[in-house]
Amino acid sequence: MNEQASRSERDDHVVLGKLTSPYGVKGWLKVYSHTSPMDSILEYSEWVLRQDNALKRHRLLQGRHHGKGLVALLEGIDSREAAERIAGAEILLPKAELPELADDEFYWHQLEGLTVVTRDGVVLGRVGYLFETGANDVLVVRGDPQGEPPAIDDRERLLPFLPDEVIVEVDLASGTMTVDWDPAF
Repeated sequence: MNEQASRSERDDHVVLGKLTSPYGVKGWLKVYSHTSPMDSILEYSEWVLRQDNALKRHRLLQGRHHGKGLVALLEGIDSREAAERIAGAEILLPKAELPELADDEFYWHQLEGLTVVTRDGVVLGRVGYLFETGANDVLVVRGDPQGEPPAIDDRERLLPFLPDEVIVEVDLASGTMTVDWDPAF
């Protein structure tokens, strides 16, 4: 099923990974996974692929570890040429199909865009993105004095995602995250 990816459709999906390149001659593809652990992406039996702003569903026939990465075989992709045509496609999942989390757990996509405010009400900016270090996840908070609400400055800050230490409260409904952080850092 081919469909143009409208803004609302893109907002309804989360990117799980990417098909990077063909593997072999029978349609297998190398997979770059954003999931943790990386092979969790193989637990979803159907993938939505986004390529050239079009969405297409493919059933996952097989997937496995290969070296330090993953390879997958999708329904309808049975040759190297077919695999070459979809290489580079993003692997999406409808947000509604994500497993439910406990009340104190969050998916990264839920935190991106939240306004970050200190306990004293100082707006540091918005969460741009997150990344893993070995010890903990890190929030990249981008300040924008012209933003809404305006941030204290235009600095980019790296805050460790440490609940009950740095992260005081996450309120998805209001779009805010309260942190225990000195704005001078």
